[in-house]
Amino acid sequence: MKIGYTMMCEQRGPKDLVNDLVLAEQAGFDFSVISDHYSPWLESQGHAPYAWSVLGAAAAATERIGLMTYVTCPTFRYHPAIVAQKAATVALLSDGRFRLGLGAGENLNEHVVGGGWPPVDVRHEKLREAVEIIRALWEGEFVNYRGKHFNVESAKLYDLPEDPIQLGIAVSGKQSCDLAGAMADMAIAIEPDSEIVTRFEAAGGNGKTVVGQAACCYGPDAASALAMAHDQFRWFGGGWKVNAELPSTAGFEAASQYVRKEDLAAEIAHGPDLEAYVKSAQGFADAGFTELAFVQIGPEQAAFCEWFATTLRPALESAGITDE
Repeated sequence: MKIGYTMMCEQRGPKDLVNDLVLAEQAGFDFSVISDHYSPWLESQGHAPYAWSVLGAAAAATERIGLMTYVTCPTFRYHPAIVAQKAATVALLSDGRFRLGLGAGENLNEHVVGGGWPPVDVRHEKLREAVEIIRALWEGEFVNYRGKHFNVESAKLYDLPEDPIQLGIAVSGKQSCDLAGAMADMAIAIEPDSEIVTRFEAAGGNGKTVVGQAACCYGPDAASALAMAHDQFRWFGGGWKVNAELPSTAGFEAASQYVRKEDLAAEIAHGPDLEAYVKSAQGFADAGFTELAFVQIGPEQAAFCEWFATTLRPALESAGITDE
């Protein structure tokens, strides 16, 4: 399994995100992912820079590490024709290191353009059309498209990478797994659920990449690390079906107000306990994931990258989770 690093836009400013990625590349992470939000989940996180500007700077600041959106919604804040252009440009700037991760979106980020928030089946209809448009434009010819949700008028991308851009789709239930299996090169998920992988494979994803993400909070003191995880990440326990519907940081504050530190202790690897991080990665490997991006919660990104290089990566190799 390849091990990646997460640039979490909700907790770091744009310059910090780029500087963190340089450290992650030096530490030996195989790839990186970046969240694409208009808002943090909680006010205490305090950030939400434009991910695509960060990607451009990150492409220039690094040489080897892979880049990937985790994930972009191409159907509300952006028209899919613009997402196709942005992805092609970042792929060129990064010399082919970019992969496009897409999802059906979250109300938290997408309501800002005033388009409302439709039910999940409509969101998947829009996502399917978006993928069709993006893939058509990546062929380099003029595209005209008349869909239920989107139109494209004589559009053509003039700057495209030589190699095809890999496209992933975030999955959770049957609809998204079917869509990803049929139309994507990768499945993207945040839980080590083997049933999700099985559904994706059955829908056409057999042998394709499956990318996961695991939150953690490294630090020398377990209690302090758990307190940071609680302050910044207690929102995640609501599950994706709930999280996708909440419209504001106030909603996430209310939904997570009764989450206790002890509720997170077994869910998020934290502090210096190396075994907990290895166990977290093993869970994704056992579920059939081929890649895993760690999210280091909080500001201690440099310390986490150093610890990954000296301690965590060797432990993952010794456990047979990843190769040298």
